[in-house]
Amino acid sequence: MANQLALTTRIRGEFSEMPGLKLTMAQACRLWHTDQDAVQQALDTLVAEGFVTRTASGAFVALPRPRAKTLKATISDTHAGATRIA
Repeated sequence: MANQLALTTRIRGEFSEMPGLKLTMAQACRLWHTDQDAVQQALDTLVAEGFVTRTASGAFVALPRPRAKTLKATISDTHAGATRIA
């Protein structure tokens, strides 16, 4: 079970590091040097999490992740010493 978790974590990392990565099952097995059953189980987990999806052609791709909103701190002259977060 620990090996399956490690594989799932590794696959998640690869898809995160390479936006646009699109793999068939055969390509995924070759990339991660793992048998089809283990890769299928890991990808099924990631599909269930909503992290990846399977295309109509059967390939796996990561779903777009929403970007976090960046907060900007500004210093206001009207309130000496106060910092306002906008």
